[in-house]
Amino acid sequence: MDPLMIAMIVALVLSVVIHEMAHGYAANWLGDPTARLQGRLSANPLVHIDPLMSVILPGLLIMTGSPFLFGAAKPVPYNPYNFTNQKWGEAIVAAAGPAANVFIAIVFAVLVRLADVLQLSETFVVLAVQIIILNIFLALFNLVPIPPLDGSKILPKFLPFGLAMKYATFRDVMERNLALSFAVVIIAFMVFLGAPLHALTRSATMFLIGG
Repeated sequence: MDPLMIAMIVALVLSVVIHEMAHGYAANWLGDPTARLQGRLSANPLVHIDPLMSVILPGLLIMTGSPFLFGAAKPVPYNPYNFTNQKWGEAIVAAAGPAANVFIAIVFAVLVRLADVLQLSETFVVLAVQIIILNIFLALFNLVPIPPLDGSKILPKFLPFGLAMKYATFRDVMERNLALSFAVVIIAFMVFLGAPLHALTRSATMFLIGG
């Protein structure tokens, strides 16, 4: 296997692990110890890896020659009733994951911009750009307001009360039927979201690296 692809797989695993850890730390900061008590604040990838989303899905994408690499870790558990901030708590926890991915992208973008000063190799720069693309995509994808993605926990906070209640019912139904949820997400990505997310990811990446 191409060493760059191996490096990207490692980067994907670490990126989704940091994403989930960010959810857990945000929940703990807001007063809910569920993730901490279950050992989900650990940086050990093994406690976060989901066989399907962290191993099988990325593997299938690689085997089929997919132009993009994607995956996810096991969702971090939390109890929103423990949050000290009941109005915004769940949205803050949800936003923490994508924010962590954006932070990773910014760190590597700084390295790319300083590549000449730091005398970084061309191979490292290529890998760094791919890591930026990966993390920007993960952030944008997870902000899509389709349950169980993070955006479904953020959007209701900005909706009028009546509409928020209807959305909450929709979210509850979708989260009780995860197979349906993932099917909707996949179909929406393939039919509607793929091209816009790809374009936004490229634009954000070029902005960060100054291209």
